[in-house]
Amino acid sequence: MKQEFNADYWQNRYQLGQTGWDVGAITPPLRDYFNQMPNTGQRILVPGCGNAYEAEYLFRNGFTHTYIADVAEAPLQRFSERVPDFPENQLLLQDFFELGGTYDLIVEQTFFCAIDPQLRADYARKCAELLAPAGKLVGLLFDTTFEHNGPPFGGSREEYRTYFKPYFEFLHFETAYNSIPPRQGRELFIELRKLGM
Repeated sequence: MKQEFNADYWQNRYQLGQTGWDVGAITPPLRDYFNQMPNTGQRILVPGCGNAYEAEYLFRNGFTHTYIADVAEAPLQRFSERVPDFPENQLLLQDFFELGGTYDLIVEQTFFCAIDPQLRADYARKCAELLAPAGKLVGLLFDTTFEHNGPPFGGSREEYRTYFKPYFEFLHFETAYNSIPPRQGRELFIELRKLGM
């Protein structure tokens, strides 16, 4: 029987502490990218946010229009406790594929690798739908395969290109030079700009 990666599945993983992908902090590639972003007024979405260290970093650095979304309540509750001044209406307990709104930037950090690989083309299309004209999708993708049958699910840059090419211009799509040691040489840093739609 095929495993269903629904809200109950993820809620259980967080409650049991089965979050081996969680490194406990923002990772260097995203931190460095955020540090060079001048416009703190942009609307930012972190989907499948988990413990949302990226959102915490953004919010604490003046990006107050940051929204986080997850299907599991546990990580959103933990985030609220950790960042009590984060606006409650920007915590979205919702399935990514059902989200509305318009964002200038979507941050990808271990969400794409957590969804069923059959949904990857839908993910790319949904990101494009949620982004404002010339909006960007920025983040990290695993450029490797895994021995176990995920999540996380791996893949390759060639595969990923097929999902994003219909909707995005590729500004950066290369091996991250500053990944954390366990992921060194196995992550792609992506900066994709929405095509005129």
